[in-house]
Amino acid sequence: MHPAPSGDRFLPAVPALRLPGPDELLCSVARGDQAAFEALYDLGAARVFGLIRRVLVDAAQSEEVAQEVWLQVWQHAARFDLARGSAMTWVSTLAHRRAVDRVRSAQVATAREHHASFESARDRPSGHVADSAVSVSTSVSMSMSEQRQVRACLDRLTESQRRSVVMAYYEGNTYQQVGELLGVPVSTVKTRMRDGMIRLRDCLKASEDA
Repeated sequence: MHPAPSGDRFLPAVPALRLPGPDELLCSVARGDQAAFEALYDLGAARVFGLIRRVLVDAAQSEEVAQEVWLQVWQHAARFDLARGSAMTWVSTLAHRRAVDRVRSAQVATAREHHASFESARDRPSGHVADSAVSVSTSVSMSMSEQRQVRACLDRLTESQRRSVVMAYYEGNTYQQVGELLGVPVSTVKTRMRDGMIRLRDCLKASEDA
């Protein structure tokens, strides 16, 4: 019979403490465990922020959306279904949807502003549209005489040419955006822009030569 072991060499090994993973933490969050939520946040905050920033680019907006996502996680953790995927997949899906929603909201707001701007310009006399174009342009570097020349030459364009030029050249809309706002094909916008800019250039040149 072998002698009983003595000393510290044969002490039984202490099993390593296993920390709960994201799946277990999220299940605990669903039961209102705030400590589990904090642990889950520590594990996933960087990943969530990085995913959102790839969509939004802007850091401040990304931080704001990330806070919204984690609030959503805390409020709706009970909706997590382990059978349909891991906890981090679920959280990442929430983050991506929230970021895309923010982009869409911004696009809708921008389109609404463009539409309102166009409706306002459409209801004003043509001279007011020309005034708007001059004010949006680099009027700081233009003399009063040059501003009057631009306004006068814009007034000589057709109504469709003037609106296309103002909306695209002065207000910074793309051809597609101008077409959507005016309800015409992009090819029509390009034609109006080309003809309008030619007439505008010739008019300004004639004013300089006079």
